[in-house]
Amino acid sequence: MSITKRIDQARNAFEKRDLAASRAAHTPEAIVRASEEHGGASHQYIGDMVYGGLDGIVTTFAVVSGVAGANLGSGVILILGMANLLADGLSMATGAYLSLKSELEYYGREREREAWEVTNFPKGERAELLELYKAKGYSPEDAQTLVDIQSKDPTLWVDEMMVQELGLLPDDRKPIYSALATLASFIVAGVVPLLVYLLGLFVPVDSGISFFVALILSAVALFALGAAKVLVTERNWFRSGLEMLLVGGLAAGVAYLVGYLLQGLGA
Repeated sequence: MSITKRIDQARNAFEKRDLAASRAAHTPEAIVRASEEHGGASHQYIGDMVYGGLDGIVTTFAVVSGVAGANLGSGVILILGMANLLADGLSMATGAYLSLKSELEYYGREREREAWEVTNFPKGERAELLELYKAKGYSPEDAQTLVDIQSKDPTLWVDEMMVQELGLLPDDRKPIYSALATLASFIVAGVVPLLVYLLGLFVPVDSGISFFVALILSAVALFALGAAKVLVTERNWFRSGLEMLLVGGLAAGVAYLVGYLLQGLGA
């Protein structure tokens, strides 16, 4: 059992208030076995995939709604939809890459500073860590014991300073993988509202029916992606799906209304 599976087992036990299942997830054997196995690396990018997909379908369907509201035709919908899909997808991927890269660089710079201070000012760093523990509610004696334990190993000491002093945790994600996960999910989900219009390139489809089909497909995809968001947020899947459906529907409704009110400009 990997660490991820053991945590999932513990979460399920908690949700059901199942003491037996929770006890099984916390046996010494299960904990040791989980720590020896490596798994769940793919879970690191679930957040990028879910939120990239959500943004992809909402923005693309908003474009479809706006153009359909303006009654500009399927050709314009495809042009603007595909342009939005590629341009926004690349923009989001670039943003995800640069954002994570900046966070990792900041963490690395701060860790380098903490390591230098631990090496050159160990007495001051011990005193600082002592006060941090005391501020958390530890007694002076227990705080000193924790400091003595943490300061035995410089690496662990620096790790503890990063958490206790700066509130920073390491992030094992790779910026390029984060960007690719965001881009892929954005395009895969974002193309859903355009599927019926792409089909119209080969088979004649009435424009009114096309928009209705795009609406249904987008609604289903929005709900599914919103429900999938529980992999990150751990909320109720139905409520999460319904919430995303309403938010996405509101964005699409506004876009449709704007297109309808301004349709004369496209003439």
